[in-house]
Amino acid sequence: MAPMILSAGLQALLLAFPALFSIVNPLAGAIIFNEVTAAQTHAERVTLARKVAIYSTMTMLVALWAGSYILSFFGISLNALRIAGGIVVSVRAYEMLSAPEVPIQRKEEQAATIERAGGNLSGYAFFPLTMPFTTGPGTIAVAVSLGTERPDGWLNTMAFFAGASLAVLSMALIIWILYTTADHVTDALGNVGRQVVSRIAAFLLLGIGVQIVLSGAIPVLHAAFSP
Repeated sequence: MAPMILSAGLQALLLAFPALFSIVNPLAGAIIFNEVTAAQTHAERVTLARKVAIYSTMTMLVALWAGSYILSFFGISLNALRIAGGIVVSVRAYEMLSAPEVPIQRKEEQAATIERAGGNLSGYAFFPLTMPFTTGPGTIAVAVSLGTERPDGWLNTMAFFAGASLAVLSMALIIWILYTTADHVTDALGNVGRQVVSRIAAFLLLGIGVQIVLSGAIPVLHAAFSP
């Protein structure tokens, strides 16, 4: 029993982490964060990065744990939610793969409004630096879709959510580290490095989106064609 529970948690971690990393794309976010907070002191940037990481954790955990249940309350079946969520993730990944600079440019436009404000940016930590700049609708859709992948049995379900939550916490830690050291990340990556990271992340996200679609479509097709 224990190995099965451990396996469920590990599978959730290995599924959730690359999915969240791909859609959040913290490396690209760190580059833009560096531009937005260029006028701030290092201490202010560290404080702001910590707040964004905390708010991002809360956003992803709520979507992961409660998103699928909220939608189920409105009569949306688990398989339908998986198919819809997988399609959303796949389409998003295809857009990123075809033109990875488009989502980044969109984030830059959102961040430009903050940069023009100047002064103390602490009031912008949640909106829009966290929502939708760091963990936007795409991230929420991925987290909700991941929540639908929970296995049967309450022990396996708890192990699954524990593994997925660990992925969320790991993602938040990466956001905090990269945003805190955004100036060094920008110098290390450059324009070419940013495009390479975006394309690799988009390809991984596309595969995860297709897998989520299949996990919902196979049971539906089996029920439709079984005697």
